[in-house]
Amino acid sequence: VQLQASGGGLVQPGGSLRLSCAASGSGFVIIAQGWYRQAPGKERELVASITSSGSIKYADSVKGRFTISRDGAKNTVHLQMNSLKPEDTAVYYCSLADGSTIPPALYEGQGTLVTVSS
Repeated sequence: VQLQASGGGLVQPGGSLRLSCAASGSGFVIIAQGWYRQAPGKERELVASITSSGSIKYADSVKGRFTISRDGAKNTVHLQMNSLKPEDTAVYYCSLADGSTIPPALYEGQGTLVTVSS
């Protein structure tokens, strides 16, 4: 499974960005997709996740500002980020849990940098 993330960049505080992550390969079964982020000097944290049945979780720090969604037909997950703050600056990684193996295999994309700064 290969994950290709896109959509990062530089945005002013209060602005918006939309991240996308497309999964490709063969024989995989998506259980869940999500986004992690890691800021300089900080631990990696789960930002948002969505299961194949549509169950969604958000980190408390992004609730009400970020929205995760998925396009099952295209094996793509999106993260709409609104009202961005400087503390949202981080490298964002998309992830995928593949249920075609036992235990499920976890895959991660290459990361995309989001910088929130004036």
